[in-house]
Order: sequence, then C-alpha cells, then structure tokens
Amino acid sequence: MILLPCPYCGPRNSNEFSYYGEKRARPSVTGVAEEPWRRYLYEKRNPAGWTTETWYHATGCGKFFQAERHTVTNEVRATHSFGTHPLGTGAEPGGEA
Repeated sequence: MILLPCPYCGPRNSNEFSYYGEKRARPSVTGVAEEPWRRYLYEKRNPAGWTTETWYHATGCGKFFQAERHTVTNEVRATHSFGTHPLGTGAEPGGEA
C-alpha cells in the first residue's frame, strides 16, 4: 500500500486518489500556434526522479492538490494545496485561473 499525504486530510491510501499528470505551465489560450498545444497535450517528460504532479482526492475531500513525488521510489517529500506551490496557478484543473 502506498500512502499519499493529502494536504487537507492527511496520509491516505493511494487508491483514494486520481492522478492528473505532471504540473507544468499551460500555453496561452489565445494567439498560440498549434505546435505548443500539441506538445502540452501529448508530450510528457516522464522523468526518473523528482517531479511535481497534480492529484485529485476522489473518495476523500474532493480537492485537487500538487505533490512532489519521486517516480522511481514513490517517496513523497511534500504536498501543496493549489496556489501555494511555486508552479501553482491558483486554479484547479478544468477551472478558471
């Protein structure tokens, strides 16, 4: 069992969460060519090491958050509510900024 620490609920079984992908800057909605959007949607870094990811606590509090996780060992060194991490935009996936 892998425990994922929700910043709202504390450590919980990873089965309660949905993975939403790596946290990265989203291209501007207006005035952007097709190529940057294609890279954003389909090209993933998939690093072997530390990465910042977006997770959703589906069967718990129902909130999105960011986790700094090592992709080889599954160690989580920190979790952040949206807007508190340097890469955070303050907007939840699918929502407005």
